[in-house]
Amino acid sequence: MAPGLGWVMAALLVVGGLVFNVGNVSGAGLGTDAMLGLDPKIGGAISAVIAIGIFLSRRAGVAVDRIVVVLGALMILLTLYVAITSGPPVGTALKNVVLPEQVDVLAITTLVGGTVGGYIVYAGAHRLLDSGVSGVRHVRDITRGSVTGVIVTGIMRIVLFLAILGVVAGGAKLDPARQAANAFEIAAGEVGLRIFGIVLWAAAITSVIGASYTSVSFITSRTRTSDRTRTMLVVAFIAVSTIVFVAAGTAPATLLVFAGAFNGVLLPVGIGILLYVGWRRTDLLQGYHYPKWLLTIGTLAWLVTLYLAVRSIGPVIDLFK
Repeated sequence: MAPGLGWVMAALLVVGGLVFNVGNVSGAGLGTDAMLGLDPKIGGAISAVIAIGIFLSRRAGVAVDRIVVVLGALMILLTLYVAITSGPPVGTALKNVVLPEQVDVLAITTLVGGTVGGYIVYAGAHRLLDSGVSGVRHVRDITRGSVTGVIVTGIMRIVLFLAILGVVAGGAKLDPARQAANAFEIAAGEVGLRIFGIVLWAAAITSVIGASYTSVSFITSRTRTSDRTRTMLVVAFIAVSTIVFVAAGTAPATLLVFAGAFNGVLLPVGIGILLYVGWRRTDLLQGYHYPKWLLTIGTLAWLVTLYLAVRSIGPVIDLFK
């Protein structure tokens, strides 16, 4: 394998993580706007300070993890309610899944990048490593966790799409600066808007911490970097992300789109390295062999992400023109 490729991958992940974290802070700002009516930049800055406090407090971190699980379930129920009451044209949606009337490469790249791009694809693995779950003997547990995560995320995105589709199909015109929040407000009223803000804010806060921690872990060593140094780097990462967000004269919603699209462009690099290890370097996997059918599907998916990334480079640059 090419020498130094690991450092190249680490550098791309840190850059992608930083871009994603700017998007996460902007998401927190949008959450405070929907929840309290605060200016997104002020809300984002306050949220970043809270995220740093949560990260520095182990007890607070455990509490937030539990609260987010409850809020996640609440978000799914609220979104499902909106999807049902808004009456989306399900038949038209299903038809366009198979025979789309229009294909938007940037939109697809943004969705893929925002779901599994950047730090996200590695964050779960890092949490498992930190908890001591690693090695061939834990393959079943790791597989179950990853498959469950993908299924839940996929269902949530489908339901969210149908909810907003139903609102738009009903003739509503959404505010470009806060489309999702506006859709929930139209469908579920003031209560729906506030609940959406709370859930979005909580999800963004945990993402800020997760993106910062995972990105820093790629440029530090678990044995040679002290806990204090790693902690200070994570705090600095959050602070830099917040400064970039506050200083940027760009709408939070645009930053979220850019973060997903940018990480979607970087995604093929990381997937390519992992596939290489899966196909050729079983010595790095303690002798474990991935099923050939799984590697084949992974390779085909990698080719799709590569095609989308190449096609999306121009549109991603155009986002800030």
